[in-house]
Amino acid sequence: MTVFFIGAGPGDPELITVKGQRLVRTCPVILYAGSLVPPAVLEGHRAQQVVDTAPLTLDEIVSLLENAHRQGHDVARVHSGDPSLYGAIGEQIRRLREIGIPYEVVPGVTATAACAAALGNELTLPGISQTLILTRYATKTSMPEGEALSDLARHRATMAIHLGVRHIARIVEELRPHYGDDCPVAVIYRASWPDEERVTGTLADIARKVQATDIERTALILVGRVLGAVGFADSTLYGAAKR
Repeated sequence: MTVFFIGAGPGDPELITVKGQRLVRTCPVILYAGSLVPPAVLEGHRAQQVVDTAPLTLDEIVSLLENAHRQGHDVARVHSGDPSLYGAIGEQIRRLREIGIPYEVVPGVTATAACAAALGNELTLPGISQTLILTRYATKTSMPEGEALSDLARHRATMAIHLGVRHIARIVEELRPHYGDDCPVAVIYRASWPDEERVTGTLADIARKVQATDIERTALILVGRVLGAVGFADSTLYGAAKR
């Protein structure tokens, strides 16, 4: 028996990987994060047991995994996005290791990738930015030393900020000294979902624009000069010199 931590992708049920979909449709037990994973991701399953883990504690989830293990059942443990990024699988894996239950992580399409696709943008451009920082805004959980938003902003790299849209004004104030008021920003709510919403602007006006909407959660903030950039060099990937 194996617990498969499966990335369901950002919301569009067609963005789950082929492997992830196969496991969802064949595992006899499915535990899924119902607050973030749309029911359509589970279509076609033949599971004997399907549990929405949104209201459950870690102990209750691990108990379900132990029960499945005792019965010899594989488990599709379905998370949103890619489970390795803010997926809260670390504490589940630690418990599985302690009790000797095997597991495997099946990657998924990240929210950042879905947001870039929604904007029709590349996040790394020659001469503009070759670095992407994925981070979150510190609220209930403090950030490790050196990972405060102002520390990361000094790199002026493309940045994807999770779990921070409610604090957009404070985030802007931390970024402006490093990126400048005219730096492009995009806030994407529920990327790839039917009710996806996008707000674009600059650090000078993005807070006001977001505060005029109903967006309070489930949104990603993208910051960087790559957004809407036009004056950049061609990549050497397709250059004539390769011939």
